[in-house]
Amino acid sequence: MYPEAPYKEGLMRKQNGDYEKAIERFQYYIKNYRGKNKKVKLYAQRHIEGCQMALSSLNDPGRAFVKNAGPNVNTAYTELSPLPLGDTALLFATMNSNKIIEYGKDKRKDYVSRFMWAPKEFDRTRIKDSFEVSMKFEDGKFNDTKYHVGNGSWSPGGTRFYFTKCLEEDSLKIKCKIWVSEFNRTRGVWAAPKELDGFINDPESSNTNPYCAMIGKKEVLFFTSNRRLQSAGGFDIWYSVYDSARKTYRRPQNCGKKVNSWGDDVTPYYDSRTNKLYFSSNGWKNIGGFDVYSAEGGPSRYTNLTNLGFPINSPADDIYYIQDPGKKDNAYVVSNRLGSIYVKNPTCCDDIWRVIKEPNFYVKGIVLDEITNETISQVVVKMADQASGVMKDTSFSKEGQFMFYTPMGKNYVITADKPGYISGRTTLSTSGKSVMDPDDTTLVTIYMHKITNEFEFHVQNVYYNFDKGDFQPDSYGALDSLVNFMNDNPSVSVEIRSYTDDKGEDEYNEELSVRRAQAVMSYMAGKGIDRGRMIARGEGEKNPIKPNAVNGKDNPVGRQYNRRTEFRIIGDLPEKRIIYDQNRPEFIDKSGNAKREGNLRINTDEEDDGEPASGELSPGSRVGE
Repeated sequence: MYPEAPYKEGLMRKQNGDYEKAIERFQYYIKNYRGKNKKVKLYAQRHIEGCQMALSSLNDPGRAFVKNAGPNVNTAYTELSPLPLGDTALLFATMNSNKIIEYGKDKRKDYVSRFMWAPKEFDRTRIKDSFEVSMKFEDGKFNDTKYHVGNGSWSPGGTRFYFTKCLEEDSLKIKCKIWVSEFNRTRGVWAAPKELDGFINDPESSNTNPYCAMIGKKEVLFFTSNRRLQSAGGFDIWYSVYDSARKTYRRPQNCGKKVNSWGDDVTPYYDSRTNKLYFSSNGWKNIGGFDVYSAEGGPSRYTNLTNLGFPINSPADDIYYIQDPGKKDNAYVVSNRLGSIYVKNPTCCDDIWRVIKEPNFYVKGIVLDEITNETISQVVVKMADQASGVMKDTSFSKEGQFMFYTPMGKNYVITADKPGYISGRTTLSTSGKSVMDPDDTTLVTIYMHKITNEFEFHVQNVYYNFDKGDFQPDSYGALDSLVNFMNDNPSVSVEIRSYTDDKGEDEYNEELSVRRAQAVMSYMAGKGIDRGRMIARGEGEKNPIKPNAVNGKDNPVGRQYNRRTEFRIIGDLPEKRIIYDQNRPEFIDKSGNAKREGNLRINTDEEDDGEPASGELSPGSRVGE
């Protein structure tokens, strides 16, 4: 009954950011449409491609933060055409009202847009990225209570100011014309604005969005118009070269099909530094209504049309993109996205938003031999997200040097690998960084140990509960360091050896040591280490590293050290002992009590591992060396 309903529902879901459901509705529409208009299927397919692009962009958004310019700039009605005044203020157009405005010709002065400006706030040392209360723009005679005014743009030399005056027709359609005012240097004032000629202000069309820029040695005036001659669709982007000697404008030319689509293409801004044209369109593949695009070249030929993606674009409309001259990576955009100030509908009206590019945080490093302190060449360096383990970047360093971009708000692990060396690693955090921080480069050094007969790998202590096969939770960190080591060195296999003290029966102690070695093996297997790379062995009371008795008296500290677990590296590497970082003697008092709770626990009773006392068990631990 309503054949267009699936298509309309798809549009609705797309502009609400429900891209997967939108794709389903567009696909259903294409499959079931029986009408004669073949273009609608093409439109639906274009929207499907836009939704797919949106999902991809959401997974890999641009390095920018978009925030509302705030209530000193934005109101509940529409704000548009932001124009930075250097790095200290912003010129824009607004209806400047936070209450419902009654429509009527006799009340036109209440609802027409006008130019206003807002200075940026200062603190003692810098210009802040926020604005003071906006004020009426008094320069020149630009505001007019009979017309909507806006779309301001300076000429490259700042001697001419272009803007538009727009009038509502009886059909409530708005028709705009482009005006210009020249600065009188002698008198120091702006001359009365003049309407541009009929070539630019085609009398049968609406002409708006002027933006003036230098392209090479030419001064070019871009604008948009819905004139039909040579048009690709609705509003197209046009340009005219300004003749400064004659103070005239050449016949306008269409920017061509690499820029203009079957839909509306509006709000051009040209960056002369990079030779890129930025504009908004609802006719190209998009993720919302109007999206912001860039194209290289100009003024007549363009390549590399690019959608700027999230977060600059949104499911709503995004127009009037213009870069901040004070901070070339920052920009402004006008959008009715969620978060805008409104009277009734959350997406009814356009606000000005700040686009703040994330600072460029880099890590720059060098890989050195731990013994010789010389640079190691031919090294593979990898950076991974510490939380997820997902690889972020890889570099093959011929000279032992590397450099990675490090997005803020993350913790990273950087590893270096080379055959014949034990992998080196370091960690880096950008979690404390802010979008307002300046660019920064962190310098790091990764040390690698060449495999020799003297190689030792240090691991923190592993503890056990008294007479138990399982180890204490404070041993997790020690074992995790070994897990990391084995992940970094996939050719390495280890032998896990557990020991007891000399109290108790030999057979019981051997059985207990086997259970402890197997507990370590199970933990590491649970962390993803292949069991085939590990061998668990129980050694009982063999090979004590400290005396169990001194001068015929029991030595609890010595027994504590002898209750331990050791690791030996086997496989592709020579068999080496892994030496443990353990407590220094001053951390254990003469009575054998631990001075640091949880680091080394001493069993002071007379019971041994094999013969626990009846009743409640006292805590014990296993310390390896």
